Amino acid sequence: MGSVKKYFTEQPITETLEQNYMPYAMSVIISRAIPEIDGFKPAHRKLLFTMYKMGLLSGTRTKSANVVGQTMRVNPHGDMAIYETMVRLTQGNDALLHPLVDSKGNFGKVYSRDMAFAASRYTEVKLADICNEMFADLDKNTVEFIDNYDGTMKEPTLLPTKFPNILVNPNQGIAVGMASNICSFNLKEVCAAAIAYLKNPKCDLTKTLIAPDFTTGGELIYNEEMTRQVYDTGRGSFKVRAVWKHDAKNHCIDITQIPYTTTNEAIIDKIVDLIKQGRVKEISDVRDETDLKGLKITIDLKRGANVPQLMAKLFKYTPLQDNFSCNFNVLIGVTPKVMGVGEILSEWSAFRINCLKRQLEFDIKKKSARLHLLQGLEKILLDIDKAVTIIRNTELEVDVVPNLMKGFGIDDKQAEFIAEIKLRNINKEYILKRINDIESLIDEISSMRATLADEGKIKDVIITQLKEISKKYGRERLTKVVTEDSVEEVEIVEQIEDYALTLFATRDGYLKKISMISLRGGNEHKLKEGDEIIWTKEITNKSEILVFTNKCNVYKVKTHTISDCKASTLGEYLPALLGFETDEAIVGIEATVDFNGHFLFAFENGKMAKIPLKSYETKLNRKKLGSAYFGGKSLVNMIYLEDDSDLVAMTKNKKVLVFNTSEINEKATRSSQGVSVMTVKKGDVLDRVCAITAVDFADMNYYRTKHIPAVGCFIKTSDEQMGMF
Repeated sequence: MGSVKKYFTEQPITETLEQNYMPYAMSVIISRAIPEIDGFKPAHRKLLFTMYKMGLLSGTRTKSANVVGQTMRVNPHGDMAIYETMVRLTQGNDALLHPLVDSKGNFGKVYSRDMAFAASRYTEVKLADICNEMFADLDKNTVEFIDNYDGTMKEPTLLPTKFPNILVNPNQGIAVGMASNICSFNLKEVCAAAIAYLKNPKCDLTKTLIAPDFTTGGELIYNEEMTRQVYDTGRGSFKVRAVWKHDAKNHCIDITQIPYTTTNEAIIDKIVDLIKQGRVKEISDVRDETDLKGLKITIDLKRGANVPQLMAKLFKYTPLQDNFSCNFNVLIGVTPKVMGVGEILSEWSAFRINCLKRQLEFDIKKKSARLHLLQGLEKILLDIDKAVTIIRNTELEVDVVPNLMKGFGIDDKQAEFIAEIKLRNINKEYILKRINDIESLIDEISSMRATLADEGKIKDVIITQLKEISKKYGRERLTKVVTEDSVEEVEIVEQIEDYALTLFATRDGYLKKISMISLRGGNEHKLKEGDEIIWTKEITNKSEILVFTNKCNVYKVKTHTISDCKASTLGEYLPALLGFETDEAIVGIEATVDFNGHFLFAFENGKMAKIPLKSYETKLNRKKLGSAYFGGKSLVNMIYLEDDSDLVAMTKNKKVLVFNTSEINEKATRSSQGVSVMTVKKGDVLDRVCAITAVDFADMNYYRTKHIPAVGCFIKTSDEQMGMF
């Protein structure tokens, strides 16, 4: 057989990745998907710069197709890709809090998935007024310029934005191996935060930059811990829910604002799915009634519908409540970096300070050149006739400048400037008018040099600009900020089958929920080796279980959410079911239907806290409560008290006290350290507390006290030998 030709070249996969894939990945990261400190991706910047060069910062609008065509000079992509970039920047699309493109025509809507924008030949655009703050002093060398892709023109690497646009308008990008998702903030708040940061880099940004603000409005459920996490690290999420109202007259619900992360169609599709699945039975119809007045989704209700219950379901199962996941990944130079708000403001401040320094250097250079020329002109004021004579008596044109230089002791630039003056202007009046600017130029140059040398003065200039921008373009928030406590989370009442059952808890943290019918089978309990049952309670399926831990937390779980099991199984492992923290262990467990009764917490120092169960009842259906009991001293025992009763306490040194819990006043605060019950002397600690039925002392009254606190009595030898305690 003949040899087989190879139509490929063998290459190790590592070389392929390094030579072929990595350049592509870096190109996507640096030149396409990740925004830079001016708040723009390259596609945005190229489009806006093209419009700026077309003179669209003033004047009338032009057809979008003209802009798209011109943009191809700096952005070698298809016309649709460029036009889609433009659509998002327009005021008609409602994607940005401060649109950068003043538009006329149909540009779709950010909150609609199916509303298509019109073709570029029909729509018209120009730059919005706020772009004046993007391009201000661009011609004064404030930023670097580079060649476009074919080397026929120059384009800026960044725009010298006068405010932190990176935080004002949202940006999303997916690169290779990384992504960016930056939410929008209110311009007034961003300017206030930037000013506060410039004055004090260690300031608390949450005082000025309240929370994100979205064009679609909605209600942002404020969580201070998460907000600080996002501001510090650039990662986290904000919970946003729709704004709705119940129209009792027309028996419907009108939704007028939705989360920025979803669309009308996505919400309606999900509601329809829930209706088809039979999970929502209160709705007779749902439709999109969005019109020129704005967004509106109408939900028609059936008779007798429970509106709060319905909205609770819709918030839980549809995008009417959604999270905006933050990933503040910004390109700094050529390096992508995930930064918190403080670090972004730091980078923007450094960028803006550099822009102003370059601008000052440009102005100083230009004014110095002007001053230099006028100082040369000043020298001929003393003898205008001499200058005229020199020019008239010079035979060759090329000798005019050298002769003026010799005659007045000036350099070539000054001489060239004088030689170019028209004959009609070589008079005393003209020259005096020009040289009158010398003193003002000297003062201006001196002032600019002083500012250039003092970064504090440059910051003052930035602060002044930020205040002006805030006043000129600032708007009220569109997204309302509400606290978690003010949001009434209606518990979704499901059809729960109610029946009698018994709960069993083991020392190793297993919980068994066994119905009475299963218990009649008489199966022996299956336990892990060395484990034992430490708590049992007969209750109903509509009860709630409270699990207390050594971290002073209490976890709450609805009994009906736990699956029934048989005695022959291990049951549910509570630490995994409830999501315990590291090294968290159970110290007590109880179940209740009505939250009646008290918990008695006994501590090693002899104090006890009597806390009503009502203190653990919450309307917001919270799964975990902190500060469930006092954590300042070691907990000896916790006992559930249905009613006041006699208890027995014993110290490590075997002192015993019998007391009645009615002597202990209840404390409304869960973390109360309680009151002294048993006086414990130095070197001794409270060791055990139990119900009086758990002991059988020969003379119970010997240990009893009528008033607390009390010292107690040493246990009798006969009681100790009998192992009564």
